[in-house]
Amino acid sequence: QVQLVESGGGLVQPGGSLRLSCAASGRAFSNYIMGWFRQAPGMERDFVAAINWSGGRADYADSVKGRFTISRDNTKNTVYLQMNSLKPEDTAVYYCNAGRLMARREYAYDFWGQGTQVTVSS
Repeated sequence: QVQLVESGGGLVQPGGSLRLSCAASGRAFSNYIMGWFRQAPGMERDFVAAINWSGGRADYADSVKGRFTISRDNTKNTVYLQMNSLKPEDTAVYYCNAGRLMARREYAYDFWGQGTQVTVSS
């Protein structure tokens, strides 16, 4: 069992940056693929990024590639999402998740956090 708690969301102006953190409980953090999804109001939840066990391989949605960076620190049981050059369309609730497959589909992830709100607005 893995419990996930996101933090770092908030209000930021277009062009600004935020770093989301996701702290995981449990002893097997380094065994899991970690990912981020997001859900805007009235929309489906979409894949944002994922990272493998060692942190050596990452995958990004086309909409965030070049602007967002996912990373992890297995010594701290934490995964991060650095978000730069934020746009109003990045406004959403961002969810951290853990799973066994490196995939862009929700079914690949077994554990989910409660989400953190990111609002990009002037």
